[in-house]
Amino acid sequence: MGAEQPQRETQIIAIYGKGGIGKSFTLSNLSYMMAQQGKKVLLIGCDPKSDTTSLLFGGRATPTIIDTSSRKKAAGESVSISDVCFKRDGVFAMELGGPEVGRGCGGRGIIHGFEILENLGFHDWDFDYVLLDFLGDVVCGGFGLPIARDLCQKVILVGANDLQSLYVANNVCSAVDYFRRLGGHVGVAGLVVNKDDGTGEAQAFAESAQIPVLSSIPADEEIRRKSANYEIVGYPGGDWGPLFDQLAKNVADAPPVMPNPLDHEELLGLFKSEDVGRDIELIPAQPEDMCTHSAGEKPSLEIVYDEDR
Repeated sequence: MGAEQPQRETQIIAIYGKGGIGKSFTLSNLSYMMAQQGKKVLLIGCDPKSDTTSLLFGGRATPTIIDTSSRKKAAGESVSISDVCFKRDGVFAMELGGPEVGRGCGGRGIIHGFEILENLGFHDWDFDYVLLDFLGDVVCGGFGLPIARDLCQKVILVGANDLQSLYVANNVCSAVDYFRRLGGHVGVAGLVVNKDDGTGEAQAFAESAQIPVLSSIPADEEIRRKSANYEIVGYPGGDWGPLFDQLAKNVADAPPVMPNPLDHEELLGLFKSEDVGRDIELIPAQPEDMCTHSAGEKPSLEIVYDEDR
């Protein structure tokens, strides 16, 4: 008998960040560069906006796993890989999707989507990298699935030099810290600073949280314009090719470390006091502040029982 092929060891990496901070931009370009480096890469969008694969496919929306599953179930059919997974220049990509506004829970949609992936053989696929794009400022259980259930080995954070995005990054660090203390194994690989304007708050956060900075992507007009037009900028020979080439290598080599989450005052301390309101005094409200007219006595709704009867 011939020798068995060695099992490919897959790195499953979840990327988290505030909505609109550039997770999908970072991951679509990172996955494209990894594929150009000869790696077998699967990109899974886990954000209900379903914008991860749109950037990879030049603005084309792909059928989502959730919608496809619902449609197939109604027709008495099952979902196949070719229904939901599509390829571009060596990158395999799919979107979980989510419910319409007011019609369901996005977190439950994530859990259901991963159940479908497992039925399709997710744990047997032999990719070098599986990259998961997760919304970081939604804290319900489904969005924390990779961390809570050890579905990935490491987490990448995307943030900028602003309080809101670093607040989200710090929350994810807190989640990793919490589940590691419960026996989990997921760690933080590092922070990607996007739209870096050079003010340094994101780098200071990474240093305080004891995680590395994997890359700093500048606040550049060409990057902004091309991203808005669904163009990939991270390709060999391009102006931004070396940046994403180095990011891909850093992501591959970064170990999953235990972060040191900051408390709220420490996080605020990364910024100038006038930028985050650290000097604002909290003045307690009084009951009389709540009504413009004097509140008269109102009859009690309490039921009084006569104990003698």
